[in-house]
Amino acid sequence: MVNIFDATFTIIRSFLTDSRTLRNFIHNTKLMLSGLLLTLFFLASHIASAIENFTIDSSIINAAEKKYGTDARKRLLAWQQFMRDDTSGADLEKLEKVNSFFNQIPFVSDQLHWQKEDYWATPIEFLASNGGDCEDFALAKYFALKMLGVSEKKLNMTYVKAWKLNQAHMVLTYYTTPSAEPLVLDNLLDTIKPATQRPDLLPVYSFNGSGLWLAKERGKGKLVGTSDRLKLWNDLLDRMPVSLK
Repeated sequence: MVNIFDATFTIIRSFLTDSRTLRNFIHNTKLMLSGLLLTLFFLASHIASAIENFTIDSSIINAAEKKYGTDARKRLLAWQQFMRDDTSGADLEKLEKVNSFFNQIPFVSDQLHWQKEDYWATPIEFLASNGGDCEDFALAKYFALKMLGVSEKKLNMTYVKAWKLNQAHMVLTYYTTPSAEPLVLDNLLDTIKPATQRPDLLPVYSFNGSGLWLAKERGKGKLVGTSDRLKLWNDLLDRMPVSLK
């Protein structure tokens, strides 16, 4: 029986003693590595260009300016530039930047802002009108992070009971894994904290574009259906420009 170590040694020795074989091996390895590097470079450039080319259609910006004034145009163009300029590598850096960007917008209740009991604004409506309630903050952060490359599987809009406010409240939660303790992005706080450091919030249910869960303190909880059961979510998607979904 041939000893595996002897056979391996024989192959290595043949490479070292046969200069032509060794040269061919080195040449082919260089070609393979060059091809791999070119492929990685192409993919990286493609991903970067997708962000650099983020564009809000001019007709949308013009309509927003007509309805809400010149400052609406400025806010939408500021978001466009923010997305294009992002060079964040890690998800956490993206979370911090997006959370800070949208938390600059004033909080306004749906009743005052839209004259409706409950209305989920698109990110365009939220920024153009310069106001929104907790759902609008969470939804804008969700769509922006998705476009910046954060996996939808890691993001959930989570309904909670806010004890201090004594009312229902929505935040965006981020999970490194489905069973992990989530990080909470909240318009009430500029600091992103783990869920266990937010005893003022009691999770009720959460959802994203692919599912609806009964929430719990750690992990996403029990899957109870798809998000298309939520009428306000469907209405929001109907109003969203296709390029931003």
